[in-house]
Amino acid sequence: MFNIVSYIIFLCISSYITIDVGRRCYHEGKAYLKYLLHDDELCLTINRILLGCYYLVNLGYIAVSLTTWSTINSIEDMVTVTAARVGSIILILCVLHYLNIFILYFLRNKLTLK
Repeated sequence: MFNIVSYIIFLCISSYITIDVGRRCYHEGKAYLKYLLHDDELCLTINRILLGCYYLVNLGYIAVSLTTWSTINSIEDMVTVTAARVGSIILILCVLHYLNIFILYFLRNKLTLK
């Protein structure tokens, strides 16, 4: 019983965070990509690819994460496990976001120096 409630809470929170962050990064990332690349068609293509990859990685991690949960026997365990899993999703989103920004920044610098 606690596992089902925990799964539902985890899926609602992590799905909302993943979709909302992806939508915000997609819309706000257009300006950042235009600043870096100065090509509208290339920016739009890269932004769509990043959004697709972002959704695949995060939703895949959420699905895999559901398979590794142990049995939850109390409300305290349910809150602890759910908070740890949601926290791991948020940390993964942060790492992916900054990794993308750094890769695009260094790629632009490398292309500009030639």
